[in-house]
Amino acid sequence: MVTDPIADLLIQIQNGARRGFETVTVPASKLKAEVLRILKAEGFIGPVEHVTDKGHPALRIQLRYVDDGQPVIEGVRRISKPGNRVYVGKRDATQVRGGLGVAILSTSKGVMTDQESRRAGLGGEVLCQIW
Repeated sequence: MVTDPIADLLIQIQNGARRGFETVTVPASKLKAEVLRILKAEGFIGPVEHVTDKGHPALRIQLRYVDDGQPVIEGVRRISKPGNRVYVGKRDATQVRGGLGVAILSTSKGVMTDQESRRAGLGGEVLCQIW
């Protein structure tokens, strides 16, 4: 049983990319689908398909690589954890790696990047950082 599904999602993507897999399949949830939507929009991953894996809904993620075979995702960090929630105000959402990475926040208006939350004037729970 997975106690932190977002951390599991991020680590499966990172491990699959390091091993050179074309796709990774993870169990589906609405929050995971929203996080993956942002990762796709930011160019970290390719298309995401809704599939059925052994009778259960799943998400098949197309991984992306740079021309020389290096994964686009260099690193991930889970910030807010089930045992230690981390929230930021609308002015406290900082840039990741000087703007080269992205932080994903869960706000009252949905899941969005740190840049979108600053533009919208919203704070929220910092789910993770990806660069």
